[in-house]
Amino acid sequence: MTALVAVVAVAAALLIGRPADARRIVRPAGAAIVVLTAGLLAPSTVQDSGSAAIYLLGVPVVAALLPLAAPRVGVAARVVDLLAGAVVGGWGLLLALGIGVAFLPAGLLYLAGAAVVPGDGRAPAGHRTDGVGRAR
Repeated sequence: MTALVAVVAVAAALLIGRPADARRIVRPAGAAIVVLTAGLLAPSTVQDSGSAAIYLLGVPVVAALLPLAAPRVGVAARVVDLLAGAVVGGWGLLLALGIGVAFLPAGLLYLAGAAVVPGDGRAPAGHRTDGVGRAR
């Protein structure tokens, strides 16, 4: 529930603020949500699963941290965002009957972040604007 509230808060901030490059906000927010979710789930997961908790919680955490390093390494950021969304979301679905549901909102956040197309202010081809770049 906490992850869902955090994702909704990030989405609201993006809708209200309309930053030029929303992915610069989505990446750290997604990583923070996944790391905090894993931290909250760690005690009960360790108690329930023992040493298996390392990979149960570690896979989504590693996948969520990769998009933060992608721009520094020079890898296509959108591809890494899609991969992170697929891994975190897929891991959430794989473990959906247990702890996985908590990771689904962050996976959706990464996929939405990858879908955001940074633009130069021009409307896509075929769209009419009001002269300031806003769609009519």
